[in-house]
Amino acid sequence: MTGHSASDTNRTSDPHEPQPAQPAESRWPMAGAVIASAVLTLLLPDDLRLGPRWALPLAEGLLLVALISGDPLRISRRSTALRAVSIVLATVLACGAIWSTVRLIDDLIHGGTETNSASALLLAGGSVWASTVLAFSLLYFELDSGGPAARAHHMPATPALAFPQQLSPELNALRWRPRYIDYLYLGFTNSTALSPTDVMPLAPWAKCVMILQSIVSLVILGLVIARAVNVLA
Repeated sequence: MTGHSASDTNRTSDPHEPQPAQPAESRWPMAGAVIASAVLTLLLPDDLRLGPRWALPLAEGLLLVALISGDPLRISRRSTALRAVSIVLATVLACGAIWSTVRLIDDLIHGGTETNSASALLLAGGSVWASTVLAFSLLYFELDSGGPAARAHHMPATPALAFPQQLSPELNALRWRPRYIDYLYLGFTNSTALSPTDVMPLAPWAKCVMILQSIVSLVILGLVIARAVNVLA
């Protein structure tokens, strides 16, 4: 005798049974990504930066401070104002990265101080590429399933971005929640493979954002590497 009836076993494995709440996402991984992006912006040549050297980092810093003040340690407070600030912050980062990409392409076509040296070009191109990875990872992080605060309380039946834990029933990950590192991995792999790897975009907005990121990354990697090889030759 095992002491457990069949009904007990079925009740334990019922996927519709209420699940214990999961710990909310820590604020510091996404804050670290914003700070890293601001540092990369400061390191960019003046020609590739949107506005004065201090403008974007200052705006990003103020938005980040507002988020930390409103929900400091863990992202669990569901607030329309905080969500709006989060989306604005991610959008500012993405716009800055795309602007730098456009300026880099213009310099590659028409010639610029940083495109005549292979080392300077690779440094600038690498900084722009890393900025796009961070910016798009934060976009995915903020837009998927209502944002991190909403995900901490409830995961929708059909998420905008489907991770392996959500696609494979055998993993038994009913209480699993994606964290920022999962979206950073998505941003990195989409920028290197130029296509989905293990995370499937289900919502139209997710497909559009991933297409945009792949185009930006393809342009950076293709043109920068080709130009650097040409300069070295």
